[in-house]
Amino acid sequence: QPGLLIGRLAWASKFPKDSRLPGIGEMRFVSTRGQSASVGFSEAVAQGLAPDGGLYLPENFPDLSESTDHWEDLSYPDLCFEFFRFFATDLDADVLRHAIDRSYSTFSHPQIAPIVELSENCKVLELFHGPTLAFKDFALQLLGNLYEHQIARTGKNLTVLGATSGDTGAAAISGLIGKRGVTVFILYPNGKVSALQERQMTCTGAGNVFPLAIEGTFDDAQSTVKELFSDLPFREAVGLSAVNSINLARILAQSVYYLFAWLRLGSRDRENTTFVVPTGNFGNVFAGWLLTKMGIAIRGFRVATNQNDVLHRLFDSGEYSLGEVSPSLAPSMDIQVASNFERLLYFILDGDSARVREVMNSFREEGRYCFENLAVDGFSTSSATDSEIPEIIRSVHREYGYWVDPHTACGFKDLPPDEKHLVLATAHPAKFPDLYEKAGMEKPTSPVLQQLLEKTPVKYDSPVSPSAIRAFVEKNSSQTGE
Repeated sequence: QPGLLIGRLAWASKFPKDSRLPGIGEMRFVSTRGQSASVGFSEAVAQGLAPDGGLYLPENFPDLSESTDHWEDLSYPDLCFEFFRFFATDLDADVLRHAIDRSYSTFSHPQIAPIVELSENCKVLELFHGPTLAFKDFALQLLGNLYEHQIARTGKNLTVLGATSGDTGAAAISGLIGKRGVTVFILYPNGKVSALQERQMTCTGAGNVFPLAIEGTFDDAQSTVKELFSDLPFREAVGLSAVNSINLARILAQSVYYLFAWLRLGSRDRENTTFVVPTGNFGNVFAGWLLTKMGIAIRGFRVATNQNDVLHRLFDSGEYSLGEVSPSLAPSMDIQVASNFERLLYFILDGDSARVREVMNSFREEGRYCFENLAVDGFSTSSATDSEIPEIIRSVHREYGYWVDPHTACGFKDLPPDEKHLVLATAHPAKFPDLYEKAGMEKPTSPVLQQLLEKTPVKYDSPVSPSAIRAFVEKNSSQTGE
């Protein structure tokens, strides 16, 4: 069946589950490229990207299957704490507990991630009740508090560098505003994010935040960030750390809302519900898939893309190829290089880091890589064009009386009506008001966003040049400015 690649992965047994109790022994994290030493949780978070350019993954996986019976009634913060105890083994439990409680106290809904039932077979997991009204808040509020603890523990300031196609920048800034010892630099494609997304980044008034509007695409911004992270002397000099989903803490934090939702589906629906995930950089869907390595039986994942459908083409044909980014109505998914695919690639290649390096080098040099007989269990895909998104939004509202943003709308494309789905709602529709006006619909609003219209934006225009960004960071970083 096109888009659905089936086949049991023979390599599953090569990555043993670890049944040790939380807090006993240390969890280590390894690079996908295999040329950096393993590190503990705090070091993996601080580095973001491994020194060899790879992405961190757990060295082994806990078996959560026996814990879930005791977790069904836990609140979101309590579940997050229990989950992270398996990974953040070098953190004191009180420190971890405090960071988690602070992070989710800023969410507006008491359930943090509520499920809304639209029909017997279609539910929505709302992930937009954080301070910036996007799913990125789940990870970046927590990451900000983990950074704050790290600075207090080490006495070393941090320079946080990230790239965004819209929501990551706003969520990262929200999580790091006012944190002592942290300076934040966020690159975003000028004119290619929504007006309100840009205002969320540029209207903070915070002295430790520098939004950099680059001339280019998100992929250009992301490539620049990765190049700067590969400059080890610069990285050390400014205390560089990452907020993009290359940072493993972001992936693990997002795994929690999948687990939270899966527990609340009830025993009858858990194993026959497909999670539908709007995604561009593959981090969001990989966070859910990672739970299947921990004994959580999830039926499958539907990767929903916009017209920049590199992931749809990959799973459909086995070809991972770089194309031109086409600006779309779902701008946060305007991506052609899905960074987190490297993490899945590590598993596809049986943990062979040399092969990972070979594939990634080939892709970087040629802009494409073709996999023969690519078979990854549990993924299906879809893509929605700009001509389809407004009608999907209208049809969902007509049928269910429910508003979806343009990214979430991609998830509703061609859903089989006789199968159970849980669609991840990744952003509040009020972040994209112009789209609804063009669609002849009432504009959704949010008081949080309305307040931004009264503020004066501050941004810094920059060429998409590693040398120019490096010079700007060196000039403005608290690490080098002292």
